[in-house]
Amino acid sequence: CYRYCKNKPYPKSRFCRGVPDPKIRIYDLGRKKARVDDFPLCIHLVSDELEQLSSEALEAGRICCNKYLVKTIGKDSFHIRVRVHPFHVLRINKMLSCAGADRLQTGMRGAYGKPLGTCARVKIGQPIMSVRVRDQHKDAAIEALRRSKFKFPGRQKIFVSTKWGFTKWEREDFEQMRADKRLISDGVGVQYRR
Repeated sequence: CYRYCKNKPYPKSRFCRGVPDPKIRIYDLGRKKARVDDFPLCIHLVSDELEQLSSEALEAGRICCNKYLVKTIGKDSFHIRVRVHPFHVLRINKMLSCAGADRLQTGMRGAYGKPLGTCARVKIGQPIMSVRVRDQHKDAAIEALRRSKFKFPGRQKIFVSTKWGFTKWEREDFEQMRADKRLISDGVGVQYRR
């Protein structure tokens, strides 16, 4: 079962070669160049289990979330970011099951497997996906993440963040700090000025 974090992390390296490419290639969708003031509301899909999510599952969840949001609020009204990357390589000990395979089958002798695919290891309380939107699109973003939950194994929870967008500042402090010129807009994030 590839769901449980049983072994040590096994990344792609010069020792572990011939790894197939991960299914998920795009981690940011929607209006990803939107400035920090455009989307104040941030909603997270948070893992509730210690497990491994395959790159196929991450790709399916990303597509599902994106499709729903594009359909309901339009493609320029949100920014989705997938927060986990599949670095852990999964292995398979391939058995041959056809009739003439008697001479090749070794059973559990030399059972170290060949690379099969990649997955991301997530902890409890780790965000899997985050969406930033305007306040009026809160319900659509929650529904999009709820739909993408069905693409992942295990349990996930949806949290509405108290922070402003993808920054680390609380929403009530953010407005005040912008007024005091302590935060300077820097694309998707902000710079803090001492």
